[in-house]
Amino acid sequence: MTLTDWLRDSRARINNLGLWRGLLASINEFWVGGLRRLGHHWNYGERIYERDWDALIVLDACRVDLLREVAQESEYAFIDPSFETFMSAGSMSAEWMAKNFDPDEHKTLETAYISGNPFTRELDPERFALLDEVWRYGWDENFGGIKPGPVTDRAIAAGRNTDADRLLVHYLQPHVPFRSLQDIAIDWGDPEDNFGVKDGAAGDDRGPWQQYRDGDLSRKRLWDAYRDNLEWVLADVEILLSNLDAETVIITADHANAMGEWWCYGHPDYAPVPALKQVPWVLTSATDEQTYKPSLKAPTKENDKMDINERLAALGYK
Repeated sequence: MTLTDWLRDSRARINNLGLWRGLLASINEFWVGGLRRLGHHWNYGERIYERDWDALIVLDACRVDLLREVAQESEYAFIDPSFETFMSAGSMSAEWMAKNFDPDEHKTLETAYISGNPFTRELDPERFALLDEVWRYGWDENFGGIKPGPVTDRAIAAGRNTDADRLLVHYLQPHVPFRSLQDIAIDWGDPEDNFGVKDGAAGDDRGPWQQYRDGDLSRKRLWDAYRDNLEWVLADVEILLSNLDAETVIITADHANAMGEWWCYGHPDYAPVPALKQVPWVLTSATDEQTYKPSLKAPTKENDKMDINERLAALGYK
């Protein structure tokens, strides 16, 4: 963001929130911009391929304390509330993908990636054993996002029908939009083009995290909606784990959401905030009990028959 952009957005915030609240919000945005600059130089975290897993289930934007609370208070046998944590390589999905799937990472060629996150639009499908961008055909226009069900369907199908060594399943929840806060949901943009460009930080387009920062949304109401989205997706994770064969399954997140830590809210990229980069690392397993039959099919397209060794050779690996 340039200084001109910041000044323009500052005027919008002041017009929308009044002088003092608008000014405070703009100072906060300026501060976060500084954090992001810091994060380009002080960049810590671990890549997912540095650890062993057969299936990796990514809960987008899930905080450690949120998942631990749900695990302690709800009946999820597949989550031990004392789970480990993990410092993610990124603080926002596009950054997380860029760092985990960089051109030198050949393990992507052994990975079937099932994604409900539109930032996969930046990835090269040729670098994966399978890149199933479910958001492209499973998007719910009325909801303003993709619900867990389509991702679960395609993940189960991939687990049964592909021979990739690894399965990566990326749900959009508990990320916004919150299904219980549709009255303050914002338009996050076209998933094919500019999803995520609208960050809800200015004017009337403020999202839940900015409304919480500005005092227009209580912490309890925000937390309850956040938790509801998590419980929504965990119901699907439970279905997936009963319809997938994988010895080492990890449930994790690409990043979390800051709720005021380091005066940061939401999940700006390259923000080196521990509460934002620390994510769950839940170890479990999965057995295909054939209790669910997926119905959603991907659009027909020409299949690439090149095997992993051929892909590696084409990319210069011997």
